[in-house]
Amino acid sequence: MNLHAPAAKVTPRPVSAVAVKAMLGDGKELALVDVREELIFSQNHLLWARNVPLSRLELRFAQLVPRKSTRIVLCDDNDGVAGRAAAILADAGYTDLFYLDGGIGAWEKAGFVTFSGVHVPSKAFGEFVEHDSETPSVSATELDAMMRSGVDLKVLDSRPFDEYSRISIPTGINVPGAELVLKVRDIVPSPDTTIVVNCAGRTRSIIGAQSLINAGVPNKVVALRNGTMGWHLAGLVCATGKSDRAPAVSGASIAWARNASEKVARRLGVTRVDRATVERWRKDAARTTYVFDVRDPAEYKAGHYPGAISSPGGQLVQATDIYAGVLGARIVLSDDKEARALMTASWLKQM
Repeated sequence: MNLHAPAAKVTPRPVSAVAVKAMLGDGKELALVDVREELIFSQNHLLWARNVPLSRLELRFAQLVPRKSTRIVLCDDNDGVAGRAAAILADAGYTDLFYLDGGIGAWEKAGFVTFSGVHVPSKAFGEFVEHDSETPSVSATELDAMMRSGVDLKVLDSRPFDEYSRISIPTGINVPGAELVLKVRDIVPSPDTTIVVNCAGRTRSIIGAQSLINAGVPNKVVALRNGTMGWHLAGLVCATGKSDRAPAVSGASIAWARNASEKVARRLGVTRVDRATVERWRKDAARTTYVFDVRDPAEYKAGHYPGAISSPGGQLVQATDIYAGVLGARIVLSDDKEARALMTASWLKQM
């Protein structure tokens, strides 16, 4: 989508913090976009804001907010950055533009909470899942002791391969989050094997472990608390440059995963749609529809649903804000083996 396409000039309108708060609860689509640089954003921002720095606006915005008539509120530090961003977006054809009057400071002055960090809604959701589901976990020192004692266990690293390759837990096998339910039966054939799911910190470990538990894996499943970071801080040595990936999935594992994920999806009210419905939704000028391909990026490159965006399932749950810029939009997930889409949808539905 060309951000330089000619369009009628639109004047962005100021909107108060109280009005933005009301927008967040009115059930209508909203793109709440913070246009400050990422470091500044990470120190203090609105919970549901998506960060698209002004310096990368023309590279990222069109994919994040594809529908030109979407209601958009821009946030800054009351320093004119939102106005500059609004002018670019108006020139590109976006027609419903607002900016937070008084910037982030006005939000705080109104008595509303701000947050630090990145991907905060997803991380907060992970903490909620752990508390609500009582997801079992082990510390790095406990896992190290288990390894030394010869306990029958498998460490499954739920991050993308590039993260895994840079630094990982010794003996860990790379199985990105959405692949866990699909491939676990091939990797861990014995129900007596303990499965430990790890990531860099917490969220993907929790979601990955709970995915396996929700799917009915017969094994004992635990999350590694604080992931590779916790392993390093405990004085244990991380591995680097590893390339141990899950093998190609077998027919038996696909069948089991489809059945297991279907039960989870049915329990949580996840629905299927056909291609005709998806295409009708995409032509709907009044509503945003995202189509995300949750498979491995290599599978996506080999062929995918027209217009789908590559967003591996584990990452989509971990960082929904960098994929879906519009709150209240429709999300359609694509996966030729179904299990990855169903499990990912089960988490998005709960989120």
